[in-house]
Amino acid sequence: MNSTRRMTVAQALVEFLASQRVERDGDEHPFFGGVLGIFGHGIVAGLGEALEAAGGRMLYQQARNEQAMVHTAIAYAKRSRRLRSLVCASSIGPGATNMLTGAAAATVNRIPVLLLPGDIFVTRRVAPVLQQLERPDTQDVSVNDCFKPVARYWDRISRPEQLVTSLMDAMRVLTSPADTGAVVVALPQDAQTEAFDCPAAFLEPRVWQIPRNRPDVEAVRHAADLLSHATRPFLIAGGGVLYSDASAALDAFVCATRIPVGETQAGKGALAWDHPQNLGAVGVTGGLAANRLARQADVVLTVGTRLSDFTTMSKTIFAHPDVRFVSINVNEMDAHKHAALALVGDARVALEELGAALAERGYRVPEARASAAARLRAEWTAEVDRVLSLTAPGGLSQAEVIGVVNRAVGPDAVMVSAAGSLPGDVHKLWRTPTPGGYHVEYGYSCMGYEVAGGLGVKMATPASDVVVLVGDGSWLMLSAELLTAVQEGRKLVVVLLDNHGYACITRLSGACGGRNRFNEFRFRDPATGLYTGDVVPIDFAANARSLGADVLTPRNHAELAATMQTALASDRTTVVVVETDPSVDVPSYESWWDVPRAQVSGSATVRDARARWEAGGQTERWHL
Repeated sequence: MNSTRRMTVAQALVEFLASQRVERDGDEHPFFGGVLGIFGHGIVAGLGEALEAAGGRMLYQQARNEQAMVHTAIAYAKRSRRLRSLVCASSIGPGATNMLTGAAAATVNRIPVLLLPGDIFVTRRVAPVLQQLERPDTQDVSVNDCFKPVARYWDRISRPEQLVTSLMDAMRVLTSPADTGAVVVALPQDAQTEAFDCPAAFLEPRVWQIPRNRPDVEAVRHAADLLSHATRPFLIAGGGVLYSDASAALDAFVCATRIPVGETQAGKGALAWDHPQNLGAVGVTGGLAANRLARQADVVLTVGTRLSDFTTMSKTIFAHPDVRFVSINVNEMDAHKHAALALVGDARVALEELGAALAERGYRVPEARASAAARLRAEWTAEVDRVLSLTAPGGLSQAEVIGVVNRAVGPDAVMVSAAGSLPGDVHKLWRTPTPGGYHVEYGYSCMGYEVAGGLGVKMATPASDVVVLVGDGSWLMLSAELLTAVQEGRKLVVVLLDNHGYACITRLSGACGGRNRFNEFRFRDPATGLYTGDVVPIDFAANARSLGADVLTPRNHAELAATMQTALASDRTTVVVVETDPSVDVPSYESWWDVPRAQVSGSATVRDARARWEAGGQTERWHL
């Protein structure tokens, strides 16, 4: 007879999570690194009691904002190559819905996080309870149903016995290389505390094998045949290269074939920045070398990328009239994009097998193409050097700050950033010597990710220096996890760039013909009703200091360089507040992004922008 243990749903849940392990390539370790949470009435007596009873088997860490704690979990899992994850727990109502943005970011980026929001009573006896959303048409909906469109897996535990099958499926999704994302298991507050006879086998340690699925043999042969006839091949390295630990395989593949490489935001760092085949960033935020070679390519090999509009320049970058695609991806949907010849499988083994097939055919990129790529790479290196030295009339330029910070950090440091103009600039300019040293959330381009994400990276790799680059707009949205970093002794160096507003969108508005100041942090002029007054004085240094961090405020290039050395040498979380002049931009390099302009306008600048947009749209194409 199968043995059982009498315990509550929450107690069984915590013990199950503490017992889950993963293994890949002979490396076995616990999957969950702990629980982030904010306890309200919806979980404190259920999940809270269970965590207390667990006696430290599942580390609990306070958070300050529910959205931020999901960002922390995303960064932790991303830095851990998706082989580890965190649990995020919230109360019912606003605590739960605060996690929606983070859930969407996790699913868009294919990152495993487990969300445990509290939920309304299953019995309905005392409905409506505090924070319950009432509807006149049904009793079977709570705010947690909002997670369904943004979760990879969703369930609600209405009876204790459901926990067993639900959590097994949840782990299947969390550990899937192809179909992972946000996993949501809603916990009604009465069901959490209900006891049942839990199967003892359910609580035993369990190891989930992370497979390296091999692509179809015939597909590899066809791909090798196609590539072996290519005269202008180009490879796009995406995040899947890093998640599968395929950097060494990519290095061997491109050294043997001489195929030039462009990097997506998620794939940057797959090769060292100075690798002879690395042409740098590709796409809307790409550089001149990679973008020119992508435009000329007759065969494009993509590895671990979902080919978003930023990578494809809204489907304008691949301009060769007969361009063909070969795609390596664990996700079948992504592998078939652009009518690609799909190699559905793990990036590392697929590169190894495709490389072997090309070696049998004796394939190497023609000398003319290899020489052209080398010349472009040298030109791009010189251009980055030039841009990093750009100065601004009103102080430091953003590019100058990036250069100073990049030169200050060691080879094992991790740079963290997210939305705004910073991702575009660091994609072009940041020089990454080590896989994983570049950590930018750009799949969802989520403002407020930066500080919380830096905390997650530090939790995953405590021995690494973690440097967060964040704009003033993102800081004002979500920076309270700085206090968590201070509380937990997880040192961050946060470089806060003060450009007095949402400068990225101010520039985009200008490109679309707008002349408004909707995104500048200015006082409203009472005479016009517009934001044309003085800049709002914001004391970011005092703000950061109030959260327990050390604060430094350099005013020029030399002071910033010295400040970075001080911050990196310190054992305390330090915020470096730098005022920047947004008038000096990092150029774009033969790129285009489809942002529609107004079709009818009284503004001449908008009409001109519309004409340019229509002309650019003529280069968009289907790849069929």
